[in-house]
Amino acid sequence: MKREFDAEKKLYTLAILVRDTPGVLSQVARLFSRKGYNIESIVTGATDRPNTARMAISILADELMIDQIAGQCRKLIPVLAVKILDEETSIQREFSLIKVRAGDRNARDEVIQMANIFRAKILDVSRDTLTVGIFGGKDKTQALTGLLADYGILEIAKTGTLAIERGRSTIYDDNKLKEEYNYGKNVL
Repeated sequence: MKREFDAEKKLYTLAILVRDTPGVLSQVARLFSRKGYNIESIVTGATDRPNTARMAISILADELMIDQIAGQCRKLIPVLAVKILDEETSIQREFSLIKVRAGDRNARDEVIQMANIFRAKILDVSRDTLTVGIFGGKDKTQALTGLLADYGILEIAKTGTLAIERGRSTIYDDNKLKEEYNYGKNVL
């Protein structure tokens, strides 16, 4: 008897609140590596609370996989909270810098017009290149990148995905799982 596991994978983002200590990023990334999960993007930064950082880690997973890795993250000592965010229930954005070939005035004017249409900014101008900065969803960035490819993209630098849950809910909300996993952490 053949069993089929055809669970649909999609892009999820884990919002992880951690104690801001040396090595915490490495510890979380190692967990993903040990479990065989490939990180699509990772962004880490300070929060509004002292000694607390927030990570946004995007992975391609199915529901079972994302629940398992979220549970494993909650068990790590420096982890304070974990939220699973998907594209429907969160706001997700990235920032991209795109350096484009623009050898003549017509090419520069066309690239500037495209940037304006996408509400992107021209961040640097030289005689034969323009650097465009765009902030938005993946689709928006991909659409502009596709159009700029005709001019010759010299280089792209991107942040990972920043994400926050829509509505009133926050990562600071208490939940039963958090309390369960934090019991042993406070004893150490």
